Amino acid sequence: MKKYFIAIGTVLIATFVSSSQRYVGGDISLFPEYEEAGAQYKTQEGVEIKDLLPWLHEEGMNAMRVRLFVNPDDHKSKYPLEYDPNACQDLTYITPLCKRIVDNGFNLMLDFHYSDTWADPAKQWIPESWRGLNDEQLCQMIYDYTKQTLSALKDAGVTPAFIQPGNEISYGMLWGMEDDPSSTLKKTLMGNDANWTRLGKLLSRAIKACREECPDARIVLHTERVAQPDVLANFYDWMKKLDVDYDIIGLSYYPYFHGGMNTLDKALSALQNRYPEKNIMIVETGYSYKWKVPGTSHDTSGIWSYSEEGQDMFAKDLVTTLEKYDRVNGLFWWWMEYNAYGTDLGGWYNAPLFNSLDGKATPALKTICSFTEDSAVENVSDEAGADIWYDFKGRIVTDMDKPGIRVSRKSKVIVK
Repeated sequence: MKKYFIAIGTVLIATFVSSSQRYVGGDISLFPEYEEAGAQYKTQEGVEIKDLLPWLHEEGMNAMRVRLFVNPDDHKSKYPLEYDPNACQDLTYITPLCKRIVDNGFNLMLDFHYSDTWADPAKQWIPESWRGLNDEQLCQMIYDYTKQTLSALKDAGVTPAFIQPGNEISYGMLWGMEDDPSSTLKKTLMGNDANWTRLGKLLSRAIKACREECPDARIVLHTERVAQPDVLANFYDWMKKLDVDYDIIGLSYYPYFHGGMNTLDKALSALQNRYPEKNIMIVETGYSYKWKVPGTSHDTSGIWSYSEEGQDMFAKDLVTTLEKYDRVNGLFWWWMEYNAYGTDLGGWYNAPLFNSLDGKATPALKTICSFTEDSAVENVSDEAGADIWYDFKGRIVTDMDKPGIRVSRKSKVIVK
């Protein structure tokens, strides 16, 4: 092995950048469960994958997303019949997973649900341990909890690159208790000024903690009304009006809930034109490789069949659509790691990137990785760490002995 160093000084590096860096990966919040259950992951060709995370990195993924709940056991105790074991990710659960993610060279996106269970447009319930707090106390609690969580992760060697303060918060968050019928009165709605100032204060306090603990992390505000661009515009207009400090518009897009690709295309066009200063990421997406997803409201099987080929065609159309917009720089496939092959796990989710019938990666995995191919390392500022090395796809390099070009703030290295 030989290393050839090219000194480039301490000035801002920009000459090797072909476009703004793109991030590709998925939400892998349940990965430890599948490992423990003995899931057998294979390449598309059927070769056993010994260690999934390094393999995904080699395939071209450079970011992973992990969700976080406040105390899932509280929800299990309070609502045992409604408890979903897939919503089990507390801080103790995610810390070793996040450590593995960053140690394998991925950028980490941390998704705060600010709830003991799933937070989405239909339910944004306050954690049981926060019961009885008024709005002022909630603002302090969300600040303290966010700051303490990020501090604990940093102590474990984990610093997120992206942070979501809230999950699918199109209609606000922290409405109230699940057993309180009046809780939904705290929703934020289009055409109604109520509760927007409250939401802005909650977000601003959470983001303040993020900026203090992880000043280099980019803040993602996550919504999911891609089928209603006017609702999206109303939400992000309010964020601007309330001076909420964030960096990235995060979207969920599921064709079986939102409609065909033209729906996403219209939403992206409207958002990029209206907020040209913001990057946009698809932080959740997916499509079935076999049978329709339960709850499907838009049957797009006439466009993309329920098959590996259909899933791959969806992925190709998605990448083509995203590449039309220079402000779109992220693509995350939801629950991509689901794989029952080799396990006795019950249930069935049919839109991951591995086939539970044989454990093989579906063709769509390689397709979504192509979204990073035309990008290079993002501009490296003078403040960036000189000892952090990247390849030309923007991925952090942990093995400096592997052949390739490595770039840091002060040097460029060619390894042969």
